[in-house]
Amino acid sequence: MQVPVIDNLQYCNFSGKIFRQLREGGVDAIHVTIAYHENFREMVANLERWNRFFETYPTLIMRGTCAADVMKAQETGRTAVFFGFQNPSPIEDDIGLVEIVHQLGVRFMQLSYNNQSLLATGAYEDEDPGLTRMGRAVIAEMNRVGLVIDMSHSAERSTLEAIDHSTRPIAITHANPDWWHPALRNKSDTVLRALTNAGGMLGFSLYPHHLADGSNCTRQSFCEMIAEAADRYGAESLGIGSDLCQDQPDSVVTWMRVGRWTKEMDYGEGSAAAPGFPAMPEWFRDNRDWDSLRDGLHDAGFTAEETDGILGGNWLRFYETSFTAG
Repeated sequence: MQVPVIDNLQYCNFSGKIFRQLREGGVDAIHVTIAYHENFREMVANLERWNRFFETYPTLIMRGTCAADVMKAQETGRTAVFFGFQNPSPIEDDIGLVEIVHQLGVRFMQLSYNNQSLLATGAYEDEDPGLTRMGRAVIAEMNRVGLVIDMSHSAERSTLEAIDHSTRPIAITHANPDWWHPALRNKSDTVLRALTNAGGMLGFSLYPHHLADGSNCTRQSFCEMIAEAADRYGAESLGIGSDLCQDQPDSVVTWMRVGRWTKEMDYGEGSAAAPGFPAMPEWFRDNRDWDSLRDGLHDAGFTAEETDGILGGNWLRFYETSFTAG
């Protein structure tokens, strides 16, 4: 059995075409976003949509809830799909819904998405007072049921407090170091050392606003950044969370960045001149390009074993210890 390929964050406009590309690229598992600003019932509607996908494409995809499902998917030539939230809005103000969403198959939840939430502060707020009282209680409940804490869009103090407060390793599923590219949402060396020292995982993002030189970022630059991160934090703590948003119309950016909290367009990680989705780097356009990334890691000096870990083995190990009750 080969080490699986796992992409720990995608928000594509999923379709039969994309599911076929996942198989062409040999991707054994993906973590997909099923909520940005949705409330509980709206999130359930997104689950209903995924149930129709599983029904329509049973030879291409399967529902994933545990690490063993990754290997089952690989054995049967399919891609396991794991669910996650980029915002805690589906649990509303009810801590009891943490266990309910885990029972529904959700395995990752961000504590904030750019803005202040009921739990923690997002990366785009001017002030970061850290975890709220509810945030600390929700972390304890997430630890108990096996729902992974994700701080990809959260601010520095909140992230450090989440790492410290959680009794289980957390994840930053899709971000890059700010010492490589100082995007507001990329993470400091302080955060990344705390994360990995506590057993957590970092998934490197291929979303152009997170990349040095944006859409023109070279594969060499990206993979050399991963090599530097491996020197600092250890290759065993690193994976990929591409943040691939393939085939999404630009109108979806409005929902991602704005939701219902403002009447104005919040350009967030983009700019007023380019409010839509940026073009992907030419060497990673879709799920058929994982071999390109593998080649780049090899050229950056990684061993075959280290490369296998970064492309999926490390996430699989994290899944094995994170998705069950603590």
